[in-house]
This record gives sequence, structure tokens and C-alpha cells, in this order.
Amino acid sequence: MFPKVVQVIPMKDYSVYVYFEDGKIVCYDMSPMIEKEAFRQLKDINVFMDTCTVMNDTLAWDIGKNRDNTVCLDIDPDTLYELPLVKEKIA
Repeated sequence: MFPKVVQVIPMKDYSVYVYFEDGKIVCYDMSPMIEKEAFRQLKDINVFMDTCTVMNDTLAWDIGKNRDNTVCLDIDPDTLYELPLVKEKIA
């Protein structure tokens, strides 16, 4: 089975609620990753929030804002799916 992300909700603390097709919800903490060169542009909270989306069936950031799957920043869906199940804190 390949886990498929269907929705993402970014939070201002650099975490993202990730919703999978099978109903699983995880919370991914992106804060350690934004210090890495590949993700450094996400350090700008506005870029982080505004470009967070689902692309390639996973959590991604559409940096170019053109829905080009080849230039987005994304996280492996298997990595996300291995995170513990959470209850959403969004209301």
C-alpha cells in the first residue's frame, strides 16, 4: 500500500496536520527541517503557510506557485505515515 495524502493544514509553529486517504491523521513537525539548505526558504512563515499543499499525493510546498510537481519541496509519504496517529487540534 502506498499512503496517499488528501489534505494538509499548516500551523504557525511550523507543524502540519496531514490527512491520509484511509482516515489517519498525523502531525509533522517541520521546524528541524527548515534549517537544512533544501528547505531554508520555508523559514519565512508566510512562504511556509501560503505554499503548503498536497502534490505528488504527499505533503509539499509549491514554492513556484505554479503546481509544477518537479520543482516542489515534498516529504516522503511513507515517512509521514510512520508518525503516530494524532487527534486534530483544529476547531
